[in-house]
Amino acid sequence: EAPVLRNGCLTSPQLAASLNRLKRPRNETGNKVIVVLGAQWGDEGKGKVVDLLATESDLVCRCQGGNNAGHTVVVEGKEYDFHLLPSGIINPKSICNGVVIHLPGLFEEAENNEKKGLKGWEKRLIVSDRAHLVFDFHQVVDGIQETQRQATEGKIIGTTKKGIGPTYASKASRTGLRVCDLLGDFKEFSTKFKNLVEQYQSMYSSLTVDTESQLKKLKEYGERLRPMVRDGVYYMYEALHGPPKKILVEGANAALLDIDFGTYPFVTSSNCTVGGACTGLGIPPLNIGEVYGVSKAYTTRVGIGAFPTEQLNVTGELLQTRGHEVGVTTGRKRRCGWLDLVILRYAHMINGFTAIALTKLDILDVLDEIKVGVAYKINGKRIPHFPADMELLHKVEVEYETFPGWKSDTSAARKWNNLPQKAQNYIRFVENHIGVPIKWVGVGKSRECMIQMF
Repeated sequence: EAPVLRNGCLTSPQLAASLNRLKRPRNETGNKVIVVLGAQWGDEGKGKVVDLLATESDLVCRCQGGNNAGHTVVVEGKEYDFHLLPSGIINPKSICNGVVIHLPGLFEEAENNEKKGLKGWEKRLIVSDRAHLVFDFHQVVDGIQETQRQATEGKIIGTTKKGIGPTYASKASRTGLRVCDLLGDFKEFSTKFKNLVEQYQSMYSSLTVDTESQLKKLKEYGERLRPMVRDGVYYMYEALHGPPKKILVEGANAALLDIDFGTYPFVTSSNCTVGGACTGLGIPPLNIGEVYGVSKAYTTRVGIGAFPTEQLNVTGELLQTRGHEVGVTTGRKRRCGWLDLVILRYAHMINGFTAIALTKLDILDVLDEIKVGVAYKINGKRIPHFPADMELLHKVEVEYETFPGWKSDTSAARKWNNLPQKAQNYIRFVENHIGVPIKWVGVGKSRECMIQMF
């Protein structure tokens, strides 16, 4: 019942009743979500952690990014590759996808994984009507921009050429098109699409687009997508405030690739830190529960940019070879180096990790000694922060701690006590230095190879 005003004011009993309705105990704020995020430059094994947690989740959500991110998941000996589909879709649970979407890529990815055993995905995939669309010409423009950078600056950013940057540029300039536009008045959508094409053609004279052919395909894709589309905000609100649910949120990319906090400009175009879970899915910070960061037991990076602990030597080659460090999306070899605790502490500052998953420990099994970067120095003096200036980051001297290698196979370990004492010492040092407990240690590809500590 609406309160009645007397002389413009609520009566005392009405005011008390109204305030009581507004007060909501802390435990009634809704279900808490678990967020899984990359803590380095990507490729840390987030898909494996998500797949592991998805077995006990009712809802798995992808919160940001596009098909420039690649997640590999191994289940029952089968290897699945995901770029747009949430990694948790292997499990027969409801899935919400709230990211930028390349429609041909979405359906092609689903069909490729169907051949490997993925079933019923189209009945379990929910797509937000606010998700922005990546068009084929966005991908072409991505390539043109890289070519221009090489010609004018002599260097490139090293994008995946999946059109992510141009799509986010369209979004920021308020000329982007969303799923709701595609499924609305198609005549109006067609006009906006043509205007967007003309906008990019005015900037890039070499860009050619068969507009009518593209629109025909988009209309077909739109009808195929329509049954999966929901109002993402309302869907998530209902999930958060309905019956108790275990909700898992997976981020793409990683902290050091965040558009604001990463090694700019060698970053992606979205917020892949914890704030992206709120802005990507439209959920309040109050509903963020556990935040799990994922890190390799060493460090890798794809593409250009500063990498203080990189090993351009036999050690780097060994890590690359043993770790099969090749990008899922690009096929490029990953640059490899020692674990950098400076960037992990920095990622923790931004994300507030409640626990860490440390993956690929087994790759270090053959090393005589293992180094860990613990601090950066400039002109011989430690600096307490992670530099924003990339020129400065290129100049830092890394201070290392050196550990003896355990020189034994850890891939069969399934419990903490199965790990060699020297490996345990390494893990405890990392844990204590970051100040975040390590909840999982990975010693292989499959979910069974994740040792749960607590």
